[in-house]
Formats: sequence, C-alpha cells, structure tokens
Amino acid sequence: MNNYLAPLRSCLILFLLLWLAIPLAHADVANAPGANLEVSLITYGPGETYWERFGHDAIEIRDTVSGEAVNFNYGVFDFDESGFLFNFARGRMHYLMDAAHSEDDERYYVETGRSVTRQHLALTPEQATALRDYLLWNLRPENVRYDYDYYVTNCSTRVRDALDKALGGVLKTALQAKPGGMTYRQQTARLMSNQSWLMLILDLGLGPYADQPLNAWQESFLPMVLQRELASIKVDDGQGGTHALIIDEQVLSPNRLQAPPDNAPDLRLPLAIAGLAFAAVLIGLKRIWPIGYALLASLYLLLAGVVGVILLILWLGTAHHSAWANANLLLFNPLAWLLSASVWRARRGMPVSRFANMVLVVQLVAALIAIALHLLPGIVQQNQPWLLFALPCWLGLAWSTRRVPSRK
Repeated sequence: MNNYLAPLRSCLILFLLLWLAIPLAHADVANAPGANLEVSLITYGPGETYWERFGHDAIEIRDTVSGEAVNFNYGVFDFDESGFLFNFARGRMHYLMDAAHSEDDERYYVETGRSVTRQHLALTPEQATALRDYLLWNLRPENVRYDYDYYVTNCSTRVRDALDKALGGVLKTALQAKPGGMTYRQQTARLMSNQSWLMLILDLGLGPYADQPLNAWQESFLPMVLQRELASIKVDDGQGGTHALIIDEQVLSPNRLQAPPDNAPDLRLPLAIAGLAFAAVLIGLKRIWPIGYALLASLYLLLAGVVGVILLILWLGTAHHSAWANANLLLFNPLAWLLSASVWRARRGMPVSRFANMVLVVQLVAALIAIALHLLPGIVQQNQPWLLFALPCWLGLAWSTRRVPSRK
C-alpha cells in the first residue's frame, strides 16, 4: 500500500511546487514587492546627430526574482503629432514618456557606439515601490505627455525629479547647495563643438538667460552631469547614519565615438579675426573690384537683417526664453537692409544719402550700446565673440561707404 502511494505522493508534491512557482515565474516589475526591486540610473553618452549631443538617460527598475528589467525614459517625441513643427518653432514642444525592456532599450546605444553606464542606487523597498508606482502612473495615456524645455524640463530633469521624489527631496537639497561648473551657454557650446556651424548659430541665438550661474541641480539638465553628481549624494541608512546613494557603477558599453571636449571653446579670437578679415577684404575690394565689394557688402547686410528678424521673432513670438532679450539684436537687425542701396552707390564712387549716413550712425551707436551693456555689473550676456566680429564689419562698411574715390 505504501509502495502504491509513494508515486502519487511525489506527483502531488511536484504539482504543489509547480503551482506555487507559477506566480513567481509570472511576477514582473509592475507587481513585484519592493524588496524584490532594484533601481538603477542608466546614462547614455552623447551621439553623433545634433539632437543626441546632450546625451540621454533612463531609470531601470529590475525585478530580481523574475529577472525582468524595464527602462523608463522621457525622451520620446512624435513627428506625427498635429502641429508638431509649428509647436517646435514657437517653443511649445510636447515630449512623451516611454518604457521598454532594458535590453531592447540599450541595444540601439550599444550598436551606435554610445556609452552605456548603469549606477545601482541604494533605495529602500518603500522608496523603490513608490518610484515604480509613480513611473507607472506617469506612463498612463493621460499623464504621458509633458511640455519640453531644452534646459529646464527635458529627459534628464524628469528622471532627476522622479528620483528626487522617491528620495524625499534629498537630491534637490544637496545639489541646489552645490555650485555648477558651467553655464547653459558653455555646456551648449562644449557639446556642439564637433558641429561648428550649429554651435555658432546656437551661441548667436542665446540671450542672457543662458549666462546665469547654475547650481548642480540646474546643471543636471545634462545626463552626464546627473550621473557625476549622484556620486556625492548621501542618504539615510535607517540607523542614524548615512551611506552613498550609489551602490556600484558599471560600464555596460564603452564609448566608441569622438567625445566632446571638457571645456567650451573660446570663440573670441576666431570671430575677431573673421570680423577684421571681412573689413579688410571689403575695403580692399572697394579699390580693386567695386562690383565684388558691392556683392559682398550686400550679402552681409542681407544676412544681418535676416538674423535680426529671427532674433526678434524668437524674443517676441516664441516661448524660447533662453533667446529672449538677446543683445545681439544691437549688432544684427533689419536696419541693415536700409543700407543695401548705399553700397551700390558707393561702388560707383557716389556719396551716400543723408538718410543712409544716419542709419550708419544709429547702427554704430547701437554697437557701442551693446559694448556698454556688456560692461555693466551683474549677469550680462556673454556675447564678446559677436561684439568682436560685428564691430569691425560695421566700421569697414562705414569707412567704405563714406570714402569717395578722387576723380581726375
């Protein structure tokens, strides 16, 4: 009898073990208990395309029992959204939160040669649960969109804010008390320096907002800065002491692309040389090739006016607050278009009109005002490179239009 029941007893035990194992096998990040959750910050290095130059990051939630790991990130935008390009132009972009299995999310960055770093964070089970629940709530269709801003509300600041919320404000308190290393302008120029034309356009378009001193909390709009600053964060260990927030850091994939420089390039000397060269060429062409002089001067005046119109639109017609009150408007503005006829008169050796002389005087005074504004105390726009470029250009134009060749 006992020999007959032994196989049946074994089958029942095996069935019970399998039945108990089913919930564990199907456990996932969404319903795992906090004790089973492991939280990490995943940081991706800068890419080659201009919108990838600032890097990217995500929060990884891993269920240590089932092995499932999900990356939550805030860097998705939808080209098919109604009015996307118009909203982009006026600074009212909408970005989306997204979630994907960690391996799938990280594969693209590994394949394109961008660095992938995982920082395992020391969150309590309660903190890990609260963070997981917040991210899942944020992933709902009614909560998934947010108003994007390059410096204030982007993929890194949203990750930073989610971690700070789970940590009870520890992150914000520590980083706001620590000065940052660079301004928005310097970080932008540094990261865009591999694409010089885009770096110059962005530097020309940034106003005084981009030159304010930053603390480490503000500067963590960059994923690489947030990654670096987490190393200094201490959290409560529950026993009256503290311990490091980062348990360990692992480079999952090394960087295989050209890394951005550590410091922003100094644009003053290159643009000063460019301005002086333009003025010298302009005056030289006036003597030896008047038509070439008129064409070059007209091109400069056309571009100066176009730049001024764009700067005005950015200030008065968009939400790009980093471009507001741009002092470069004193150097490049639509007044330049009023001088186009004068350079063609000067080409033929004819004196310019009184009106054109007045416009030139107004433009030179505006350039002097821009210099005076730069010398004021306090937070001023760091546009020395464009002052050094524009002043020789305008002086060269004034000189060439006012000098009338002597006739025999």
